[in-house]
Amino acid sequence: MTGFGKASGQVGDKTVNVEVKSLNSNKGLDLSVKIPGKYRTLEYDLRNVAASILQRGKVDIYITMEHNTASGEVSLNRDLVISYFNEFKSIADELGVSSESLLPTILKMPDVIGESHEEPGEEEKKKIHEVFGKAIADLDTFRNNEGASQDEELRLRIKLIEENAEKLKVEDAQRVADISARLKNNLETFIPKDKIDLNRFEQEVIYYLEKLDVTEELTRLKSHCDYFESVMSDVKEELKGRKLNFISQEMGREINTIGSKANNAPMQKLVVNMKDELEKIKEQTNNIL
Repeated sequence: MTGFGKASGQVGDKTVNVEVKSLNSNKGLDLSVKIPGKYRTLEYDLRNVAASILQRGKVDIYITMEHNTASGEVSLNRDLVISYFNEFKSIADELGVSSESLLPTILKMPDVIGESHEEPGEEEKKKIHEVFGKAIADLDTFRNNEGASQDEELRLRIKLIEENAEKLKVEDAQRVADISARLKNNLETFIPKDKIDLNRFEQEVIYYLEKLDVTEELTRLKSHCDYFESVMSDVKEELKGRKLNFISQEMGREINTIGSKANNAPMQKLVVNMKDELEKIKEQTNNIL
């Protein structure tokens, strides 16, 4: 959802500039619009236009106006200036300090200088919407270009998780054999071989290994990875980012469970690699609509 769009256009004797910045956000659409007071009546419509296209992210929209003539549309609140001056001068006289440089300070006070709030005409409103639409389209193009590179990145991360999962299966098979051999050797250290009930021993080993078995978790993880890729490829799916984020959370649960069962150094290393890839996926899904 990161992006930037900009557009400018002539509105009478003024130049209107629109800048749109978008950043990642876990929420839906967090929209902020800064617009000159003269065009405040257009804000609701402009917000609706932005929301219908951008949909998600922290979006800041800045609309500024540049006057191309000397006259401009600046107004000075004379009554407020006089009020400020009288108050400040009274305080200055009371404190016994000079009041010669009060005017520059007063001009910086709130609401002293402002733009005219005269209602814009229909042609002017139409032009504002046109420039605004160009800036939003520019941002949307930026997002689409970024989305293409994100698609490749996410598919790579999913592939790496699946490759580590396949390596886990190999390590798990070796782990089962090692555990069985170790338990048998430990048992023979304390109990003579002729006293060991092999059938009972095998039952106990199987019961123990079932608690450490990660087959179901690996199967579900593979299913989640396939679903993740299918959602990415579905052109009809809207707001993919949220769904992909939910799927990645499910992937994380399976990987964490595998890690808790994998009392084996090579398997733990593979689990760490999978977690690292998953974190990269989560970072990217926050940047997808």
